[in-house]
Amino acid sequence: MNAFKTENEHIRLRAVEPEDLELLYKWENDPEIWNVSNTLTPFSRFVLKQYIENSHQDIFQTKQVRFMIDKKPLSTDQPVSTIGTIDIFDFDPLHSRAGIGILIKENKERGKGYAGMALDLMIEYCFKVLYLHQIYCNISEANTSSIQLFRSKGFVNTGRKKEWLRTEKGWEDELFFQLIRPSPETIL
Repeated sequence: MNAFKTENEHIRLRAVEPEDLELLYKWENDPEIWNVSNTLTPFSRFVLKQYIENSHQDIFQTKQVRFMIDKKPLSTDQPVSTIGTIDIFDFDPLHSRAGIGILIKENKERGKGYAGMALDLMIEYCFKVLYLHQIYCNISEANTSSIQLFRSKGFVNTGRKKEWLRTEKGWEDELFFQLIRPSPETIL
């Protein structure tokens, strides 16, 4: 198995820790992001605590894994701040594919390249560690920043689900993006 880089000079991906409970509780229960996570009801602390307690299980058992995205401080006197999550879900070892989703929670941290950096690290994880053939994501047509992000990393729009998402403004199409693993000699 190839080594997986969990960080670069600006961010670090790490496992979910018990100390993340309150942060995850806040994020998962924010109705503003429910439309991108297909959530309709709040999560209890109990459910999230169980999720964290079981997050050590192997992706082959759970079919998912979540990494927290930490922004590294600019100086040693500043604390590390957790700015988001990146998830692998619907892991399918038979067909060698998985879905991927990313959240940079605070608006002030968006547009700074952190999502792209996290996505780069996870693409490497998916192809070099999990040996996936492809990764995919579903993005609302109105989410132009996510569309731009995934396109910039080589994801290709291969499908459209017409009037798939009900929003306050009416029905919205959802786009399907795929990234097929490059030939082995180009990723080594």
